[in-house]
Order: sequence, then C-alpha cells, then structure tokens
Amino acid sequence: MPAKDLYHDTVKTALVKDGWTITDDPLTLAIGERDLYVDLGAEKLLIADRGNQKIAVEVKSFISPSPVKDLENALGQYILYEDIIAEEYPERILYLAVREEIYLTFFSEPIVQIPLKKRSIKVLIFDETQEVIIQWIG
Repeated sequence: MPAKDLYHDTVKTALVKDGWTITDDPLTLAIGERDLYVDLGAEKLLIADRGNQKIAVEVKSFISPSPVKDLENALGQYILYEDIIAEEYPERILYLAVREEIYLTFFSEPIVQIPLKKRSIKVLIFDETQEVIIQWIG
C-alpha cells in the first residue's frame, strides 16, 4: 500500500467537516489481479430520495521542486483511476484534491488549465490551515 500524501489527513478532516462520511482510507480499486489505492472514499446522504453521493478523492501536495513533474504524475494517476472507477465503480465520482495556494498559482497556468478542461478533471480545493473545503470544481 502506498504512503499517505502529506495532506491526506487534512483532506480527510475537511471532508468530515463538510458532512461526508469516510468509508474507505484508502479506497481499494480491485481490477483483475491488481489493486490500486485511491486516497479516500466518502459518501454523503443527499436530501430527499436522491440517495447517497459517493466520491473517491486522490490527494496531491505539489511540493516537489518540479510542479510539472507532480502534474504529470497526478494526471496519470487521475486518468487511470477515473477510467477504472467509471468501469468498475460507476456510483463513485473521482476528485483531485489540491491546496488552495496551488490552485490559485500553478493551476491557473495554461499547462494545467488545458488538461483540466480537455479531460473535465474534477478538483476539490482545500485550505490546509483551516482544514476546510474551499471549492468543488466539476
């Protein structure tokens, strides 16, 4: 099982504060003879009879010396997980969780905006100090 991201527990706390129940830590995606691990699985009871909303959240810190390399790794992981979730776990929606600072700086650059728009990547933006969700995109 892979090591937890630096902000794993921060995002977990932020989700709970936002009314989510953490169902998996990590969420195991079993595909063939392989297992993949998305950082978190969560669900939230929706109003009326719409049932539960289920999500999977992959947390990325973007703290290495090369944010482009971090982006390459994050996008590759996101696309792999999204394809498997769509096929095997269609009740779940995948989100990429990033700090607000990264979203406002690096994620505003064309090198990030192009793949985000082209692939309709869903982003969860969090404040790492207050441990809250700032915005859901997608």
